[in-house]
Amino acid sequence: MPTWKLDDLYPSPKSEAVEADLKKAADAAHAIKQRYQGKLAGLAADGAQLAEAITAYESLSDTIGRLGSYAGLLFSADMANPENAKFYGDVQEKITAITTELIFFELELNKLDESELARALKVPALARFKPWIDDLRKEKPYQLGEELERLFHEKSITAHSAWSRLFSETMTRLRFEVEGEAEPYPLEPTLNLLMHPDAERRQRAAEALARVFKENARLFTLITNTLAKDKEISDRWRGFKDVADSRHLANRVEPEVVEALVAAVRSAYPATAHRYYRLKAKWLGKHKLAYWCRGWMRSEWCLPPTATSLRSWPPSPCASSRDGGSMRRCVKARRPAPSRTRRCPRRTPIFCSTTRASCAM
Repeated sequence: MPTWKLDDLYPSPKSEAVEADLKKAADAAHAIKQRYQGKLAGLAADGAQLAEAITAYESLSDTIGRLGSYAGLLFSADMANPENAKFYGDVQEKITAITTELIFFELELNKLDESELARALKVPALARFKPWIDDLRKEKPYQLGEELERLFHEKSITAHSAWSRLFSETMTRLRFEVEGEAEPYPLEPTLNLLMHPDAERRQRAAEALARVFKENARLFTLITNTLAKDKEISDRWRGFKDVADSRHLANRVEPEVVEALVAAVRSAYPATAHRYYRLKAKWLGKHKLAYWCRGWMRSEWCLPPTATSLRSWPPSPCASSRDGGSMRRCVKARRPAPSRTRRCPRRTPIFCSTTRASCAM
């Protein structure tokens, strides 16, 4: 399996650079707290000084981001490695301790008077931070007091983060005994079998996945319910009215935009997903498409390995048709003329990887 090359972040988990950055981040957090806690309101009158404070905060955030990204990617690449798991847990705990000292910073920034902040933002050194400050101000209605924010932040490592990690490690640990295979497979190789040209192997892989997931259903249910309740408590305390409100805020997108997108996609189900699966079942010679055949493609449906361009899906004369006769006429009308080059009759923008067995020409 391919792995990430993380040398651009740190040479190794035991690198002196990791310990140096952890110490650097802890020292910087302490310095920012000592210098600016309770004083940001007074800096609003001088945009240059406020810019200096935010610049220090930005530099510290970059260091913490590098440490967190490295530990997280290393752990994600091999969750079964106990050294990776320990390193990830240690770094996560240290980062939580460091960032807890900085809870005050964004809270105090959001308490700044709008008119004073507007005047301060006229200073060029501070103006460059305006997009970040504008985003931060959107969180103001949902922020709690500093003590409660500290509590939520410190408990995150033993709350939703811990349950999410349990799920990830459980999925990594699972092994799937697929009938006919020499040995049990981890999750990814088993999923890959769903793309195998042999329908029976696809079916056996799908049944193995379903069987193992069912055996672990109680644990997955506990994890899901716990995470849902954890979110409900957080949303209730912060004042979010809908379960998706916090996600919309994090994504910086209005709920109306998401609702319009969802409505548009759902209304297009008959003309896209339903139509595609009916066509695919027909191409496979099936009355109904089995769930283990959803992702599989026959080699002759794919672009040849030498293809350098994409084919777009032309307008359908029967996209809104519901009866099978019209659908059959539509398929027949769109059937391309015989040619020496095999093309994908789905007419979707697609490249077929030559490394996948299902698309081998």
